[in-house]
Amino acid sequence: QVKLVESGGGLVQAGGSLRLSCTTSDSNFTIGAMGWYRHQAPGEERVWVAGITSGGVTNHRDSVKGRFTISRDDAKNTVYLQMNNLNPEDTGIYHCKSTKTAWGQGTQVTVSS
Repeated sequence: QVKLVESGGGLVQAGGSLRLSCTTSDSNFTIGAMGWYRHQAPGEERVWVAGITSGGVTNHRDSVKGRFTISRDDAKNTVYLQMNNLNPEDTGIYHCKSTKTAWGQGTQVTVSS
């Protein structure tokens, strides 16, 4: 399966923002419908955060609505997750995935209070 590469995580204070990116090094793979997921520690269940269809229809978890926005740039074969007004409960490892891809390494987001 194709692996995706997540980036953009980091350490921010509560109220701050980050933009996560999800892309692939496989030039033969076109990113279609995609989801962002989070888990707070290795081994814990991943929680769905947001999703976007190949046509750009989006949906977000209730706890992030109004703060997070998923989007896509098909010219760059990349999906983004803009995260604003972050709080400590958003801390975790964020992954992007579709039904056609394997889990990648993810990107760590840490929000300090």
